[in-house]
Amino acid sequence: MHTVAQVLIAVVAALHAYFLVLEMFLWQRPPGRALSGFDADLARRTAPLAANQGLYNGFLAAGLIWSLVIDSLATQVFFLVCVIVAGLYGGATANRRILLAQALPGALALGAALSAA
Repeated sequence: MHTVAQVLIAVVAALHAYFLVLEMFLWQRPPGRALSGFDADLARRTAPLAANQGLYNGFLAAGLIWSLVIDSLATQVFFLVCVIVAGLYGGATANRRILLAQALPGALALGAALSAA
């Protein structure tokens, strides 16, 4: 079960690294605009906000990767709970898809990590 937990944590980290790229670098291009549904003008005007959000997603990815490198359950739990809380808040305030894209993978990884302990 430890291996399953590690793989799920790595998947969550990879998702957040992708979110970083999407929000920081692709926000005004077709992938970012398709995700947000924004026209070119609104994407341009919201790009600084998206980049800031992407940076935070990068910190989550870095923390999850660090937790795997040092093999620390406490660190894994901390960053996965951060991911889940961010996903729940985003799902409640911005877009319900965030629940599936962020909170659910985080919760599955957290469950696996705690089960493996």
